Order: sequence, then C-alpha cells, then structure tokens
Amino acid sequence: MGVLDGVRVLDLSRVFAGPAAAQVLGDLGAEVIKVEEPGRGDEARGFGVTKEVLEKFGSSPSFLALNRNKRSIALDLKSPAGLALAKRLALSADVLLHNFRPGAMEKWGLGWDDLKGANPRLIHCGFSAYGEAGPLRDFGANDVALQAHSGLMHLTGEPDRPPVRVGTAGIDLHGSLGMVCAILAALLHRAKTGEGQKVTSSLLQSSAHLMSYFYTDWWLAGTQHRRMGTANHLSVPNQVFPAADGDVVIIAPSDDMWRRLARALDPATLDRPDFVTAMDRRTHRVALVEALTAVTRRMTCDEILQRLGAAKVNVARLHDVGQAADHPQLREAGAVLDWERAGHAERGVAPPFTLTACPVEVRRPPPEVGEHTAEILREIGLDEDAIAAAREAGAFGPSAAPGKMQ
Repeated sequence: MGVLDGVRVLDLSRVFAGPAAAQVLGDLGAEVIKVEEPGRGDEARGFGVTKEVLEKFGSSPSFLALNRNKRSIALDLKSPAGLALAKRLALSADVLLHNFRPGAMEKWGLGWDDLKGANPRLIHCGFSAYGEAGPLRDFGANDVALQAHSGLMHLTGEPDRPPVRVGTAGIDLHGSLGMVCAILAALLHRAKTGEGQKVTSSLLQSSAHLMSYFYTDWWLAGTQHRRMGTANHLSVPNQVFPAADGDVVIIAPSDDMWRRLARALDPATLDRPDFVTAMDRRTHRVALVEALTAVTRRMTCDEILQRLGAAKVNVARLHDVGQAADHPQLREAGAVLDWERAGHAERGVAPPFTLTACPVEVRRPPPEVGEHTAEILREIGLDEDAIAAAREAGAFGPSAAPGKMQ
C-alpha cells in the first residue's frame, strides 16, 4: 500500500509532462484514472512507433514509459454525455490534472471555479505552455519550443555550429516533477486545513528553473554565455575527453581534485604552475584541455576510470543509450521497474528516488485505450443501463466498441 493510497487522481493530460506527473503519483499508491480520446487515445501512443512495435506492444515506448499504474477510460469530451461523465468523475476526485491550453477547461465547465463549490477538497492542477497570463498565454508550445524560448538551445551545441536541441524532453520531465512537488504540498495543506486549491505550472516555469543560474548571471552581471560543446564555463576540466577506445567525461572543479587527477594520470605533464588554482585553469583552458587530451588519448576508458575512480575524481564513460540502459548500476540503484503485460516482459524507469518504508511498485501495466471504462463508471454509481445509455448518447465516441469496455 503506497503512501498515496486512497487518493484518486483524474488524469486529463496527454503526451509527456502531465502523464509523467500522474505516473509518479500512481507509483506512490494513488488511484489514477486516465481519460483518453476514444479510438486514438493519448497522442503519445503513436509517437515514433514502428509497425513491429505496435503489433507487439500495442502502443509506443513513449506512451508505455509514462503510463503505468493507471486505468484508462475513453470519453468524448466533445459529446455532452461524455463531458457529463468527466464532470461526475471530477467531483469524486482528490486531484485533477490537465495540460489543455488556458481557457479550455473553463469552456467545458471543468475549471477550478466550476468545480470547487461541489468539491472544495479538489486539488485542480493545470500545466500549460507559457502560463495563464502574459502575451504568450494563448500560444501553443512543446518541449523543443521552450528549449528555444528559454535560451537553453542557445547554449547547446558546439561554438562554431548552430544551436541544437537537448536530446530528451528534459523540460517536460523536469516540469512533471515540479508538478508532483506542488501536488504533494497541496495534499499536505489539505490535510492540515481541509481545503483544496488551484495549482498551476508551465513549460516556461520548468525551463526557467533549469536555466536559473544562467538567468541570474545575466541579471546580476550581464553575462551572456556561449555554446561550449561538452565543456562548462564554471570549471576546467569539465567535458568529454578522448580515450584510446572511446570517450570519457572528466570533471575536477576543486584545486584538491585537480591535484589528485594530475597525480593519478600523469604528474609530469599535468602538474604545472599555470594549472594550480581554479582561476588559473579557466585562464589557461585551451592549454589544459590540450595537455589532458594528450594524456587520455594514450589510455583506455577502463584505465582512466580505474585511476580516477580510485583517486576520487569525477569521471564517467560516454555510453550510448543501450549501454546506459543495460548497465548493471542502473538496476542496483533502484532505477528499473519490471512488469508483465499481455504475456510480454516489460520494464520502465522508476521515479528518481527510493522510499524504504513505502517502496514504489508496479500494480498495473500501462492500459489499453478505454480498457477500464465500464469498471470505472460502475464505481461512480452507473448501472449497466446507464452505461448503455451513455454509449448510445456518444459518450465513448461514435464507434465505441463494447468489447473494449472491461
């Protein structure tokens, strides 16, 4: 039984940020009801999927990664009957989570002001692109758009090349954890006061949090940092270096760590008076990188890792995705969850924390579209005749398949 056992979450979100937040709540024991568009479901089900993967798993890896520990109900929110059922579900929820554009929930009568009278304990959570006010309020955007808007993309890439996107949806996923923090705080507030509240976040706020010290550097000193590839303006060395059989990242920000690095790898080459202090090393960045590169090129990755690891210097091998995903350290650190779905063994990434008293577990694999529609409706008081009437009224879409409603 998870720490959030007894908390019902109505997840009206789709794609990445909202579903990732709802999944963490589900991992912590909450009952998560995912509302999906009939037929297609969450758009992420079709993202980048191949025919072979679709035939084997039914949805894309993008969807499966972010939707365990949920039940799915298929409702057509454009249908009065479907919208009425969504409102009924909202009145029984502890948390409502959505990522529609500002104004959409109010148009449907699902906004905070619409629901708080009948459900004052509700925690109503909206995740938008740019927030609910300001000149960009009504603009649509996704993770890569906010990488551009926030300046993150401006900092990413090689100095003599155009900007590039960060390879993962980092703003989405960072924002999802911010939303989880806010929801947990709101639940604690409700436990103390009995009051629900409206919670909002945005991709803009998530990206600003990621860019925090760059913005502060600009506000205080007018500093405009440039693209540096894998290097970092804060310290040297702090980047990728070539080895004889691959690449490694080496980070030695303190003077003491630099001394340990020099002694571990090649003191004759690296123990130089112009590299003694952090300021010296930043001033002589080019010379230091050239000297250290000459040393690392002669060694294998394993030799560098063994020497620097023993010297307590920050070091890592540059892995591809497969090497990183299958590295034994990932499972030992508690970052992998396993489950079975439709006869197939599947795995996913665990939340980025470990709880010893109430550990995370997979109670439900990612659902099919509308897999639990009838089950959920029975729980909120609809009998078989009422469910059939809702189907006839178009609540589950124009071509609802009764066989999908388990």
